[in-house]
Amino acid sequence: MKHIEHYTVRWHDTDAGREMRPSALLALMQETSNLQFYRAGRPLDDLRDREGVGFILSRIAVDILQPLHAYDEIRVETFTCEGHGLSYPRGFEVYRGEELMARCHSMWALMRIADRTLVRVEDAPLGFENEPILTTETPLRHRAPRELAFRTVGERPIVWSDLDYNMHMNNTKYPDMVCDFLPEPDQTRVVGMSFSYLREAHFGDTVRVERADGADGVFYFRTYKEDTLCLEAMLKTAPRAGKECQC
Repeated sequence: MKHIEHYTVRWHDTDAGREMRPSALLALMQETSNLQFYRAGRPLDDLRDREGVGFILSRIAVDILQPLHAYDEIRVETFTCEGHGLSYPRGFEVYRGEELMARCHSMWALMRIADRTLVRVEDAPLGFENEPILTTETPLRHRAPRELAFRTVGERPIVWSDLDYNMHMNNTKYPDMVCDFLPEPDQTRVVGMSFSYLREAHFGDTVRVERADGADGVFYFRTYKEDTLCLEAMLKTAPRAGKECQC
């Protein structure tokens, strides 16, 4: 069964191009899933404090079909899908009126806080009525073409404002981080993004950011803590309205 929440896009959720930032969109989607648990009487804080478990995001793919702007009235729908093994799938759709603005397919795991082991789906059903898996044009699993060369484009310290209560960088902060390393962000808008979260980045860490430039406005990113791969990401971009991309 779909859970629905209504929001107004805040002015502070938009970027210099007056479009909603990908990170703000991702945060609003996940706030909706959090509210599904809250309204069902199982807020995420209680899951952690009383049941000793917490959700971690492993993969996510988002299609941004149309840009959202300040004070747009939107409807965010989220739903669980049938999971297997250690994977809890979840979908999201964002509407302005009856127009689909964005959609998302995500894969989560449930972790025991005490020993960081993962819980099997059959041992901890969520209790929501499942919907069919949502398909995105942006792939949930992506791989950079072999012929592309990655190069270091900068470093990024993990600071207090990045953190969630697990003391590592919250997954909704990563779109901002990689967008900061696009070659000409003022010329382009993100129309699709795919993230694979491999290792946590903790408070005080500094990650190295590498980028490979693909064809047709597609960029691939990897982040490393020393030699440990933490993140693989793909951004699909398009020229902003009225601007010609020079990348």
